[in-house]
Amino acid sequence: MTEHPQPPTTIGVDDVDDVDAVTRAVLTASRLLVAVSARSLAAVEDRVTLPQFRLLVVLWNQGPAKLVVLAERLGVNPSTAMRMVDRLIAAGLADRQVNPVNRRETVLRLTDEGRRLVDEVTARRRGEIAGIVRVLAPEQRSSLVQALTAFTEAGGEPAVADEYGGLHPLGWTDVPPRRGA
Repeated sequence: MTEHPQPPTTIGVDDVDDVDAVTRAVLTASRLLVAVSARSLAAVEDRVTLPQFRLLVVLWNQGPAKLVVLAERLGVNPSTAMRMVDRLIAAGLADRQVNPVNRRETVLRLTDEGRRLVDEVTARRRGEIAGIVRVLAPEQRSSLVQALTAFTEAGGEPAVADEYGGLHPLGWTDVPPRRGA
């Protein structure tokens, strides 16, 4: 029986150029971020599922949209998007309205309650991440900003503006990540 060595829990100076070591570190950090995300949604999980929340975030980011556009942005079938929308409308988090540009079309939009829910979850997530970041030394924070900025740019993810700035408070953009630039 062959023993498998345990991966290091921290990355040493010699490992910086090791793609496997960096990948392990990012995977470990992603577990933490997934846990933070799950906890930020826990308070509203009786009201919305994660896929429904994603739909709310798309509406929060991009404003009213037709059902087919929402389905495309979420990567789901229009019938699946319709079921999610129906549940969100029943919960008072979204509604339908006549498209002011084309009165034969209906668009879906967030209600004030839906916007409050997205804002609440975003604030909870931001607060927990800020608490984790406060534990880091100032030089570690600076290095983390540089590393994460480079990482997200390499993946094609747009930046989050200060206090959301109306831009992608929780991710899930409709811009696919760049592959092998």
